[in-house]
Amino acid sequence: MADETLFDFLHSEIINYALEQKKDSKTKDTDLSVIEYIGFSAGYKIMERLTREWPRFKDELDTVKFICTDFWTCVYKKQIDNLRTNHQGVYVLQDNAFRFLTRFSNSHQYLEYAPRFVSYTCGLVRGGLANLGINCTVTGEVQNMPSCKFHIQVQAN
Repeated sequence: MADETLFDFLHSEIINYALEQKKDSKTKDTDLSVIEYIGFSAGYKIMERLTREWPRFKDELDTVKFICTDFWTCVYKKQIDNLRTNHQGVYVLQDNAFRFLTRFSNSHQYLEYAPRFVSYTCGLVRGGLANLGINCTVTGEVQNMPSCKFHIQVQAN
């Protein structure tokens, strides 16, 4: 329980750090690439440790299933709620109670701030997949709090 609280505080401080850096540059746009890059680095390293004893995955779908089960459980202490794919390199992972959004109201009041809390996880997933040799883009979508969808678009080699 204590490690979960520390993770929440660390995540909040990463967001505060990135927003403070942006405030110093005197531009209005919120650049979330710093948060996404920190997540990418962490995801890459976590995947390195998780798959140390595992054999190689058969295909892309097995790799994404691993992200939804073992990787997500390692980071968020639960599995992804839903995985959808078109079998052409597009995957949608849905978390109905995303950890970093459950602290907010379920109304649309804080919906504009949701990308700040989702960008770290986008980087986390992209870094984990990059470690396994899958080059992709990951975007987060929040329509209803605290539910969140992560869209994975695998890049053609």
